This record gives sequence, structure tokens and C-alpha cells, in this order.
Amino acid sequence: MLRFLAVRFGRALLTVALVVTFAFVVLRLSGDPATLILGPEVPPEAIRAFRESWGLDEPLWRQYLSYFGAIASGDLGNSMRDGRPAIELVADRIPATLALTVPALLLKIGIGIPAGVYAAMHRGGPIDRTVMMVAVAGFTVPSFVLGLLLVMLFSVQLGWLPSGGRDTWLHAVLPIVTMGVGGAAILARFTRSAMIEVLGQPYIRTASAKGVPWGAVIRGHALPNAAIPTVTIVGFMVGSLIAGAVVVESVFSWPGVGRLLVVAVSNRDLAVVQTILLLVAATMVTANLIVDLLYGALDPRMRRGAGQGAH
Repeated sequence: MLRFLAVRFGRALLTVALVVTFAFVVLRLSGDPATLILGPEVPPEAIRAFRESWGLDEPLWRQYLSYFGAIASGDLGNSMRDGRPAIELVADRIPATLALTVPALLLKIGIGIPAGVYAAMHRGGPIDRTVMMVAVAGFTVPSFVLGLLLVMLFSVQLGWLPSGGRDTWLHAVLPIVTMGVGGAAILARFTRSAMIEVLGQPYIRTASAKGVPWGAVIRGHALPNAAIPTVTIVGFMVGSLIAGAVVVESVFSWPGVGRLLVVAVSNRDLAVVQTILLLVAATMVTANLIVDLLYGALDPRMRRGAGQGAH
């Protein structure tokens, strides 16, 4: 088990390092922050002074080493716009993002998993076809299109809900629904497929032939064995909570981390962008690590496989 944990933790650290490196290189090759922040009409002396003050005049490899050294010491840098620590700017936005993403995740799980299970238990029937038709529609419609359609219907036409901002809990309804629909559709499809595969296994037929009530067969045998692929999708959704909020927060003018990322990228505010990307990478890696641990608990053979692969 220790070897299993060591392998997974090592992969997690490597993934974070690769993401940070990729973000560092791409951001510095995408344009000069000094020109964008100060403006094109600023004298060259001011541009040089700005670049020197932020270390942008140094070779790329030296900036890279300095950045990783700063991360190791817990310093994620300051915003080039207002000089505040980047971690403070991001931390201020996290509660707003969680106010959307956590309810959206619960909505995905609360609708997607029961719908997938119910569709699998009625495979081939009208309920199954209806659930899958709705799931395909929810999966294929982009979130920004769905968000705009919801605004047109519930805000413009009916006037029931606000179209943007964060003043009351009503402002969160449309963003939460927008984020939750697509994920619920994905969960419904994967849960249905997993349940259909499990229901076709011999041990399910054996338990049913022994007179075990069908509900007990589903709860005691089918659901636990169908949990692994479902856990995979849920883990991915947990890991992508912040990344998935970028589009929705922009559509609904929600002041969260996702919208901050869009603004920081357009302004080439390097420290803020890097901090958000580091947060996203750490969240996804942590979620994947937890999923791996759940795999090990659900199927001990995976622990043995990881241990053998480490030799």
C-alpha cells in the first residue's frame, strides 16, 4: 500500500510540475506584459524600468528557476496590476466560485447517477430512451450556449431570474443549472453503461436465482461493482470545478476565480494567471489521487498492479 501511494504521489507532483512549466513558457512567449499594462505610447525608458522591476529582462531560463524557487518558498508573486500578492487576489474569489461549483457538483451527482441507474434497469424501454435522449442533448450543447438560452428564457422572456451578478441567491440559480446540466448528462450515460455491464454478469443472475430480492441485488451487488467508472467521472468533475467555471462565470458576470483568470490572461498578469493555473492543477491532481486511493479500496488488484509497476 505504501508503494501504491508513493507511485501515485510521485505522478501527482510530476503532473503539477509539467503544468506549471507549460503555463510559464506559454505566458512568456505570448506577449510582453509591460507593453500591454503600460500602453504602447509609454516611453521606452518606462518599459525598460517596468521589465527590470519584474525581472522580465532576465533570460527565460533564469526567470524559470527563480519562479520555481519562489514557489518552493511559498511565494507565488504579486499582481502586475495593483501589486497585491497573487494568492490574495485568488483567495478572495474562491468563495464565489465554490458557491457555484459545489451546488453544481451536487446537482450533477443527484440527477446523473439516479437517472443512469434507472435507465439501465429499464434498458430498451421508453424511460431509457427518454433519459438517453435528454442526456445526449445536455452533453452536446456547449455551456455558454446553454447559459445564453437560459438567460433568454428565464431572464429576458419570463423575468423570473436575474441574468448576471452576485447580489442574492437568485443570481446563482442560472449559473448552477448551466454548470450542472452537462455534468449530469455525462454521469447518466456512464452510470447507465456501467450498470448494464454489471447487470449482465453471472453473479447477478446467480443472486437473483437464489431468491434474493431484486432491490437487494441492485444495492448489494450491482451498485458497488458499477462504482469504479462512476467514481472516475466524479473525480474528474471535482478536479475540473475551477476550470469549468471559466466560461459560466464570464457569461453570468460572476466574480469568481474563472472570471479573474479571463481578465488576468487578457492583461498578461503573469503571477495571477500562474497562481490560478497552479490551483487548478493542484485541484485536479488531488482529485485524481483521491480517485486512485478509492480504486485501491474498491479493487485491491489495482494496488498490487501499482506495486509491481514500481519495480
